[in-house]
Amino acid sequence: MSYADLLRGPHVMRLLLGTLVGRLPSAMAAVAVPLALRQAGASYGFVGLAVGAFAVASAVGGPLLGRIVDRVGQPRVLLPTALVAAVGFAVVAVAPGSTAAVLGGVVLAGAATPPLEPCLRALWPDIVAPGKLESAYALDSASQELVFVGGPLVVAGGVAVASPAAALWAGALLGVAGVLVVVTAPPARAWKAPARPADWLGPLRSRGLVVLITGLTGVGIAIGTLNVLVVSYAEGHRMPGGAPALLALNALGALTGGLAYGAVRRWRVAPPRRTLLMMLGLTAGYGLLCLLPAPPYMACLMLLTGLFLAPVLTVVFVLVGELAPAGTVTEAFAWLVTLMTAGVALGSAVTGTVLEGAGATWAAACGVLGVAVGTLVILAGQAQLVPAAAREEAGEAPARAAA
Repeated sequence: MSYADLLRGPHVMRLLLGTLVGRLPSAMAAVAVPLALRQAGASYGFVGLAVGAFAVASAVGGPLLGRIVDRVGQPRVLLPTALVAAVGFAVVAVAPGSTAAVLGGVVLAGAATPPLEPCLRALWPDIVAPGKLESAYALDSASQELVFVGGPLVVAGGVAVASPAAALWAGALLGVAGVLVVVTAPPARAWKAPARPADWLGPLRSRGLVVLITGLTGVGIAIGTLNVLVVSYAEGHRMPGGAPALLALNALGALTGGLAYGAVRRWRVAPPRRTLLMMLGLTAGYGLLCLLPAPPYMACLMLLTGLFLAPVLTVVFVLVGELAPAGTVTEAFAWLVTLMTAGVALGSAVTGTVLEGAGATWAAACGVLGVAVGTLVILAGQAQLVPAAAREEAGEAPARAAA
């Protein structure tokens, strides 16, 4: 099955594009908020505080909003949160010189970030055939690289035409527009999670899911390391495009890897073992980054580290859908996003400190250490990554054979 066939399926293109557009504000905020604050005369310390507050609010709000979606449906959560987040961005755009307004605005925008990623992943089983589900997840994980490329480009266009505040207004409008495309689609309106037991742990009562999202936190640490490392590398090496060019190559590698993974019609290796193999490939790529080679070779390493990222995410999406207890799938995907975001923040913070104190080689080691620990977690929890029903069936098979 080709990706063209998949995209021609009912509602697929609409939901994918709506989700990508609706997620642009989050990618734009990392650039637009600092630019707006600096233009208003804010210190770098306050800029870091504001961006950090946005990230923390997003991480905290994600699982909570995912749980509400599982209870009341997608439109009732997505549209109100898009409007609230737009108000948050508007507050920052109107009063970038006010400390209270900026902090209130970024916390509002972050906490109310519409959970479009988890919602789309919850919808895939309803809009594509079972045999096409993994290809849909691969397309999903690969296409999200367009968000991280497109967001900064929209900000650059807004700043060139008007101002950083205009870019924030554009982000607010794009978020609402993308959500409107999604919530007016029949699958989103019709989607309803199965009844779930009254358990405050929700999806976290699944041991396999806890293993999975803990392991993916290590991937987040590696991504956070890379985001800081390339800035330092570009300052010490003359190369076209600098750090943005290196990150763009990494995104290109992820896009290529995701599409190549999804093009495989049938995998002979089970998802838990496949996750481990992809994590090992990612570990190897980040390990080579410690060499910090000359720019041409560094460009190849950027492609290599990205190449395994989207396949890791794709097979993890499959496992999340299988491991999440009934009625908790949206919240489960939200926890995955939250833990990876926390890993990115941790990796960025630690790498910045190590860069100043020990140098670039040790800073690069933070990334490989993060993904290696994540790989060990996945290795140790292989048995937990098999859905309970499959484990029971495997246990009953020898008994049936003996009988």
